[in-house]
Amino acid sequence: MNQPHIAFLGVGLMGAPMVENLLQAGFPMTLWNRTASKCEPFAARAEVASTAASAVADADVVITMLENGPAVDAVLVEQGVIDALRPDAVVIDMSSVPPSLAREHAARCAAAGAGYLDAPVSGGTVGAESAALSIMAGGEGAVLERVREVLESLGKVTHIGPAGSGQLAKLANQAIVGITIGAVSEALLLAARGGADPAAVREALMGGFAGSRILELHGQRMIDRRFEPGAPSRIQLKDMRMILDEARAEGLTLPLAQRTHDEYQALLANGQGEADHSGLLLALEHLNGVRMTAADLPPRAQANRE
Repeated sequence: MNQPHIAFLGVGLMGAPMVENLLQAGFPMTLWNRTASKCEPFAARAEVASTAASAVADADVVITMLENGPAVDAVLVEQGVIDALRPDAVVIDMSSVPPSLAREHAARCAAAGAGYLDAPVSGGTVGAESAALSIMAGGEGAVLERVREVLESLGKVTHIGPAGSGQLAKLANQAIVGITIGAVSEALLLAARGGADPAAVREALMGGFAGSRILELHGQRMIDRRFEPGAPSRIQLKDMRMILDEARAEGLTLPLAQRTHDEYQALLANGQGEADHSGLLLALEHLNGVRMTAADLPPRAQANRE
C-alpha cells in the first residue's frame, strides 16, 4: 500500500521537527510556510509549494501547525485550502484553536467531502523532536483510523470525542501547565528567599507528591535561568485567554486560570513575550523586586551553595 501524500502547512518551531519525523517515517510530503525560507532545510526531500492551496492539491492528508485560530482560519478558508482539497482528503489541525472554530472547520470540510480532525498536541519542542507528542484528537473515530499511522509517527494519539473535543483537552492541558508553572515559580522563589537552595528544594520535591514534569523540566529552567523558548509565553497567554473565553461561554468562573492569565499578561507587558513559558518566574521576580539567582539570595542561602 502506498504511503499517503502529506501536505504540511506551518513549518515553524513545532512544525519543523514534526516534518522531520514524518520524512523519516517515509511519507511523501509537500510543505508550505508563510516565511518560505523555513522550508529550505527540507527542500531536497520534500516539495515546497508557493501557496497553501497549491500545497494541498495532491495531498491525501493535510496537517496544519499554525500559531493561532485566526492564522488557521486564514489558511483553511481565506487562502482557499478547503476549496482545493481532493475528495476524501483528511485535514488534521494540530494547532491550538478555540473549540468553536474547530467545529466550524469540521463542518466546512464535511461540506467539501473531506474528513477533519482537531488534534492539538502537548510536549513542546522536546516532544516534537523525539516523536513523543501527546496528541488529543477530536472528530470521527473512522477518520482517525484512516490517518492513525501518520499521527503515530509524531507521538501517542488519544481519541477524545467529536470535533472540538481535542481542543477542549488541550485547553485542560494548558490550564494545568500554566497554573503549575505559576506554582513552581512561587514555591522556588519562596524557598530561595527564606535561605534554602532552590536546586536542592527542587531535587527533594521531585521525590514526593509535588513531583511533576513541570517541576522537573521548567523548575530546572528557572534555576538555570534558561528562558529561550520551547513554548513562548505569548502562546501560553493566548491559550490562557482561550481557556477563560471557553469558561465564560459555559458559565464558569476559573479563578486560578484568571490569575495565571493576568501574570502572563504582566510578563508580556514587561517585553518578555518571547521568553519560554517557564519565564513566568520573571514576572514574579518583577512583582517582588528580587531575583532567584545566587548573587541575590540571602546570605544563608548563598552559604548553602558553597
